[in-house]
Amino acid sequence: MALLKVKFNQKKRVKLAQGLWLMNWFSVFAGIIVFSMGLFLKIELRKRSEVMDNAESHFVPNSLILMGILSCAFNGFAGKICYDSLDPTKFAKWKPFLKPYLALCFLFNILIFLVALICFLMRGSLESTLAHGLKNSMKFYRDTDTPGRCFMKKTIDMLQIEFKCCGNNGFRDWFEIQWISNRYLDFSSKEVKDRIKSNVDGRYLVDGVPFSCCNPSSPRPCIQYQITNNTAHYSYDYQTEELNLWSRGCREALLHYYASMMSSMGAVVLLVWLFEVSVMVGLRLLHTSLESISNPEDPECESEGWILENSLKDTFKSTLESLKKMGKFNQVEAGAEGAEGDGGKTPAIATVS
Repeated sequence: MALLKVKFNQKKRVKLAQGLWLMNWFSVFAGIIVFSMGLFLKIELRKRSEVMDNAESHFVPNSLILMGILSCAFNGFAGKICYDSLDPTKFAKWKPFLKPYLALCFLFNILIFLVALICFLMRGSLESTLAHGLKNSMKFYRDTDTPGRCFMKKTIDMLQIEFKCCGNNGFRDWFEIQWISNRYLDFSSKEVKDRIKSNVDGRYLVDGVPFSCCNPSSPRPCIQYQITNNTAHYSYDYQTEELNLWSRGCREALLHYYASMMSSMGAVVLLVWLFEVSVMVGLRLLHTSLESISNPEDPECESEGWILENSLKDTFKSTLESLKKMGKFNQVEAGAEGAEGDGGKTPAIATVS
């Protein structure tokens, strides 16, 4: 029994073809939207590529760009088929291509669905990329005189100001690295010497943070040095008082920004996928309804359209049998080639004098 069998007359076939033609051009527009989303996400990731550990994060935008291009191509082609299906003479030239095209559409819809899932599931990979990237880039904050790294201070400062964050996981991350360049340290000062000597690696570590960590909304002037020293500031207790620094780490801030963006894009791609599936189903019904016309000379006669000629179970069984036959045929061919190779060899004849 055919799956989703529907009876069509000439009027219904025309309406289906016209509706599908319109839907295909809507799908082309949806493909442009998906392409634009991928391009926008790629630009946003490139803006902060210095604080990311690897290029794996670009897999999602690259996939969206590819899906957008394929969507425009597939649906533009399908729109032409639907338009020509109104004329039996024009439609005849498309008949040999319809089955392979529908098979490609099926694979394309699987890919779209997978891309939508990846948009939702990339959070873990993105978090790891940001954690390592931010940690490494913070080490180069002081290298304002080093070629290739002189921009890192500005990048991190702008990042902390824009996203209202401080450090990788929090402001204490700055306590573990030397973020002040040696160029601006007075090595004749006893305090500087003592701090460098007290550190195993000979680094100048302070319980302070860059100015970009300061929260301008705080009523108190920013305390960015000796943050953990209560006696250094009047009426101050760093353990109980809410600090006038950004409390959120930049990893969390960036992760929330990109993850929410990807989730929104994933929802849009899922809607596009549903629309594409409906177009594919409609095109299959149009294809089978035109092929099942009993009298091609009478275009007004009734016909039947379906998605699968047999039930889902029978179709699955026949597909498995076809795959098995193909496998056996390949084995037989390989065996025949091997036999021909052995038969071509001339046996050596020994002669006795």
